[in-house]
Amino acid sequence: MALAVLEDVHFTYAYAESPALNGITLTLERGLLHGIVGLNSSGKTTLCGLLRGIVPNFHNGDLTGRTTILDRDLADWDSGELATTIGCVFDNPFTQISGIRDTVFEEIAFGLENLGVPREEIIDRVIGVVEQLGIAALADKNPNELSGGQRQKVAFASIIAMDSDVVVIDEPTSQLDPEASEAVFGIIAGLKERGKSIVLVEHKVDLLAEYADTMTVLHEGRVALTGGTREVLSDPRLRSFGVAPPEVTELAERLAQAGRPLSRIPVTRAEAVELIDERMREERAHGH
Repeated sequence: MALAVLEDVHFTYAYAESPALNGITLTLERGLLHGIVGLNSSGKTTLCGLLRGIVPNFHNGDLTGRTTILDRDLADWDSGELATTIGCVFDNPFTQISGIRDTVFEEIAFGLENLGVPREEIIDRVIGVVEQLGIAALADKNPNELSGGQRQKVAFASIIAMDSDVVVIDEPTSQLDPEASEAVFGIIAGLKERGKSIVLVEHKVDLLAEYADTMTVLHEGRVALTGGTREVLSDPRLRSFGVAPPEVTELAERLAQAGRPLSRIPVTRAEAVELIDERMREERAHGH
């Protein structure tokens, strides 16, 4: 069973002059972390909204083509059922707090209460998530007084507590500093290890290179590139769609231009260290 199958999907927002999605054909498999990249207005957020049923149920517009979520046509999903099946973390941590709970503990419990989960189970789940994410010190704090990084952790805690099999995450580090970004990716890695299916829109390609199983590049509402992470991030066409490759990939390109090519193009830091060490050993062996 695929997570999602899109076949020639077009979507134009009401009153918009051009489509946000312009003939998307894409299959996302279950149990993987799918990275989505592209310039602003390339269709990334609209794609996330489609997977969550927000498009077209809450954002009016013209939708054509076929979208299947977990082997069911999008039109056959009840919006409430889809919302509980697919968790979502948005790009702005300041819009994700309900504003009606006095403590972080209560905020994390809010979604479970709406699902009618028994009180004792809610308490056990929230305690477990708080301990898992190392945010026990925040549990009694007012969620409206947290920093952006802290709020993003609480948003993830709420989704983890819901225990959705599928999580759609739209640019979770866009307003976070490098340290908070690394912490968020640590949480995402934990979701991946638990076998969750993840769709992650993110502009920090170096972090995506470390964690994503597949990558899809969107450009002007179309799929420009899609495939395994290494395949996509080392594709020479990547820059033409406004996406810079990882820093280590650019380093390898400069080494090749200087006449010191690596045996293959790295996309992660660990790969780069291994390949540079390999190159240095070869040069020492040849007396360079």
